[in-house]
Amino acid sequence: MIKIKNIYYMLSYAYQSLNETEYKSLHSEQFENIHDLMSAILIRGTSNQIKRGLHKNYRSHTEETGNLRGKIDSTASIKQNTFLKRRMVCHFDEFSENTLFNQILKTTMLLLLRHGKVKVTNQKELRKLMLFFGNVGTIDPQSIRWSSLNYHRHNAAYKMLMNICELVIKGLLISTENGEYKMKQFLDDQQMHRLYEKFLLGYYQKEYPQYSAKASYIDWVIDDGIIDFLPAMKSDITLTHGPRTLIIDAKYYGRSMQTNSLYNNSTIISSNLYQIYTYVKNKDRHGSGNVSGLLLYAKTDEDITPDNDYQMGGNRVSVKTLDLSGNWVEIKEQLDLIGEMMWTK
Repeated sequence: MIKIKNIYYMLSYAYQSLNETEYKSLHSEQFENIHDLMSAILIRGTSNQIKRGLHKNYRSHTEETGNLRGKIDSTASIKQNTFLKRRMVCHFDEFSENTLFNQILKTTMLLLLRHGKVKVTNQKELRKLMLFFGNVGTIDPQSIRWSSLNYHRHNAAYKMLMNICELVIKGLLISTENGEYKMKQFLDDQQMHRLYEKFLLGYYQKEYPQYSAKASYIDWVIDDGIIDFLPAMKSDITLTHGPRTLIIDAKYYGRSMQTNSLYNNSTIISSNLYQIYTYVKNKDRHGSGNVSGLLLYAKTDEDITPDNDYQMGGNRVSVKTLDLSGNWVEIKEQLDLIGEMMWTK
């Protein structure tokens, strides 16, 4: 089981803004559970955002009013006989903090307050923050289209906060049969998988800038030029240094091995091995042997923990296991050993 503190360190690499001054105190704080961790991050981030000023935007309104403003809707006014009341239907834009970003932020903090196991001190801080959101509405958490959120220079500071809100809503929140909400004690595997990928990429970007870590696309080696219907190949992490390349495929599963009941043996999940092998061979289009591949599993409760290196057609393909349940120093040592793989074929 992953320690809550380790999840915080993973988040700090996945989202580099967590290393800014306002979050520094979190490094020494102990968290009782995942709800407390998420609450603490939102409290620091939201407090800082309030000091900067909550994001505002123009929102369209239609209102029957005696104080004319914006554009008068004569047709609607006639249909509704507003003239008799000396009023008109008007369309106007209002500059307001009741934006989608603030609605998501308020909704998430309320969910943690009402359904999370949050310590008293953090509960008090969340309630204080609610006072600044009096003019902000809430939103159905299941209706949020996270991929449609657009960021620009005026709201860029919200990006990390929205990522944390997404983790809470998609990774912790569950609805019961009667429509009420509950919160899980741990992030679900899908959200942990995404965090695991972001964490590994962020770690090598920060600790090994010389390796130019990025999630890059790999071109198919095609003989006749026909690429119709071929799926895109995008690596989780690609490290490059000089002529050497290491492609890392991050795997966060409940199981890292597949079992053949007929022969009573366990093997690496075949589709994962085929995938990393395909990445390597297409990346090393000239057969130099300078491209290596790594399947990096997060450790599970299985008895077998893969730790193997294979030479396949002139390239090294490795399968390793990262134990996220230990102390952070040990985790860093494991990641640094992987970094050293860049220098060996």
